[in-house]
Amino acid sequence: MPDSGRSPSADQAVLRLKDRLLKRYRARICGELVRPATAASLLDLPPDLAPGLREALTARGLPQLYAHQREAFDLARAGRHLVVATPTASGKTLCYNLPVLDAVLRGGKKALYLFPTKALAQDQVAELIELGRALKDAGADGVRAYTFDGDTPGDARKAVRTRGDIVVSNPDMLHQAILPHHTKWAQFFEGLAFVVVDELHSYRGVFGSHVANVFRRLKRVCRFYGVSPTFIFTSATIGNPAELAGRLCGETVTALIESGAPQGERHLLLWNPPVINPDLGIRASARSQTTRIARMAAKVGLKAIVFARSRLMVEVITKYLKDVFDKDPRHPPRVLAYRGGYLPSERRAAEQAMRAGRVDLVVSTSALELGMDIGALDVAILNGYPGTVAATWQRLGRAGRRLRPSLGVLVATSDPLDQYLVRHPEFFFDASPEQARIHPDQLLILLEQVRCAAFELPFRDGETFGAEDLGEMLSYLRDEGVLQRQGDQWFWVADSYPANAVSLRSVAEGNFVVIDTTGGAQTIIAEVDWSSAPGTLYVGAIYMIQAQPYQVERLDWPGRKAFVTRTQADYYTDAIDYTRLKILDRFEGRASGQGATANGEVHLVRRYPGYKKIRYYSHDNIGYGNIDLPDQEMHTTAVWWQAEPQALESALPDRAQAIEGFLGAAYALHHVAALRSMAELHDLGRAVGDGQGTWFAVTGNTGRGQLRGPDNAPVDGEGVDRFEPTLFLYDNYPGGVGLSAPLYDAADVLVRDARDLVAGCGCTGGCPACVGPIMPGDEVRVITPRAAALRVLGLLEGVVAAGFDQCAAG
Repeated sequence: MPDSGRSPSADQAVLRLKDRLLKRYRARICGELVRPATAASLLDLPPDLAPGLREALTARGLPQLYAHQREAFDLARAGRHLVVATPTASGKTLCYNLPVLDAVLRGGKKALYLFPTKALAQDQVAELIELGRALKDAGADGVRAYTFDGDTPGDARKAVRTRGDIVVSNPDMLHQAILPHHTKWAQFFEGLAFVVVDELHSYRGVFGSHVANVFRRLKRVCRFYGVSPTFIFTSATIGNPAELAGRLCGETVTALIESGAPQGERHLLLWNPPVINPDLGIRASARSQTTRIARMAAKVGLKAIVFARSRLMVEVITKYLKDVFDKDPRHPPRVLAYRGGYLPSERRAAEQAMRAGRVDLVVSTSALELGMDIGALDVAILNGYPGTVAATWQRLGRAGRRLRPSLGVLVATSDPLDQYLVRHPEFFFDASPEQARIHPDQLLILLEQVRCAAFELPFRDGETFGAEDLGEMLSYLRDEGVLQRQGDQWFWVADSYPANAVSLRSVAEGNFVVIDTTGGAQTIIAEVDWSSAPGTLYVGAIYMIQAQPYQVERLDWPGRKAFVTRTQADYYTDAIDYTRLKILDRFEGRASGQGATANGEVHLVRRYPGYKKIRYYSHDNIGYGNIDLPDQEMHTTAVWWQAEPQALESALPDRAQAIEGFLGAAYALHHVAALRSMAELHDLGRAVGDGQGTWFAVTGNTGRGQLRGPDNAPVDGEGVDRFEPTLFLYDNYPGGVGLSAPLYDAADVLVRDARDLVAGCGCTGGCPACVGPIMPGDEVRVITPRAAALRVLGLLEGVVAAGFDQCAAG
């Protein structure tokens, strides 16, 4: 959204909007922060730049560099690996473009740029093309920059390999298309001097663990061609940029965290929706508050972005805003949704509309959290806490680019983390950004990557690849018939192509395509990743694109196809899922309070028996439908807690309330564990069962949930011979990515934090901010859900929790 036509009075509109919010909704605002504007710290261009480069930069309005840009240039030229972790819009792109262009123009060196998304890659190519034109105007040689991704035509790929000075790609293509065919890229690898990795902070969890191994493979191939490229990383603010970059590339990395770029004044408000049912602790929805703020921003001429935490919520908020601003289909839309699953052509069109300033309101998932150029924005509204301090500041930073004042509003949901933040704003304002974590030596991930590496180049005895015993893994692969040992080398002998079967971003393969059959024609309109499909695509589901609802009429599960038709339904759908866990192996365990905690391997089955129909605006549940899909199964790791049976019976004689206490405790523990482990909430799953796989715990979006048996009948614990409720927190990825073991080590701290969270809540008998949503009638029990959860947590901690009796009756 460009700067042209923006007057100083428009900048004042940001401050006027903030004043209006403060005056009208003061009671809802729990915290306010102002970050003053900062001036630029400038340094001269390096005196010995390649011919024409100085003139090209000056012609583009860059006669000087920000201090961190000059420092990055000096480090990169000296061959030092570095990471630039400065705020949004601080000129990070030039931190790597300048040393790369200098090396290309001076000595014919080559560079590989890696971006986590195609949109970011296309942004970069456009910038390089503009710089190339400026170089030619200055009389220098041009720079040949090409994109190499899944959309690159086959006849163009040879030109990219042999003629490209800068190849712009993504980790998936490096993994599946470049490294396995490195002999075709020999000319490129022989001149490779730089590897640029943008958006470092996105390389976390499974994705980051895989990519660290891909870089191990890249370095093996580079050694084969006699080169040792310099790695340059860029990142949004995270707590450990040098450590994460170092773990990814296996080298010592220097971090630049002080920005020399100027920044406009930033204003932040923490907003808590008002309580509308004091007895149940129910607040107005964050969704309603978010749309209210967005409408106010648009009506005073400001451009805003709304971040939602799920694709479904993006579509619901988009519909509500379109109902206000896009009533007349003859006019171009003022509101756009942007999320994964849209076709590439639709996303490109949306990006162009945003950059051109034709859109007033953008509603997005984390897809726009990354540093893609979407123009100038005034207001960033977060519908719920993203889960980390780092992600929050990254999203808020999308507004206020180019020295303009900006306003950010974080609207809290009823989740415990959200409510903790708005009750303790000083925690958020003073908190350091989280540390991003990866586990590249997770056995399943490492073994898959060793397969890929063995296909590319034979391993030698004594060679290392990660922290695990490589010789043992090579022997295992030999026994599988894919490797053969000759002398001191291990050669790939199978016909299979291993990289093609390994996904960096998910464990399951095969996206679903959504096919519109309205009017008889069949048109692909979207795609859905495999893990999201069961809860999104089922017969009867409402699937939305730009708030237009489509109903799923037929699902071809083996063929990965969903056939939909347009509809005018006045409701959306939300799947219900049950989780069953069975303990397979107990790695370690210990006594914990009046119970025990353990860590081990579990088998998980997730079932989707049905869905709810929820009416727009009123959000009334207006019906149910059945889902007929195969169960989703997974082996993973988990930490679990059990209470000593006699102590549990003494504290909660009623078995139904004991189960309720475990469900409430699980809800609180899940949230504090995500905070403690610095993981996303969805990286962890929670369940309550008996550990033998005979009980289901309703999870998903149903709050605390309830227990059901294999026949889908509610379980109240009565008539069960062996009543040992078990509370699980599990690693939500096949095989696990290393989250469970640290949670086991910190189990006592987690229980204490969860008990403090529940005990410190201001509700009467339980609410979404402590133990999950409470059904009407629950609050009048002798033992309230909150009191039951406190008793369970007290047993697990080994204390008699003060306040049991006081809150027992609400």
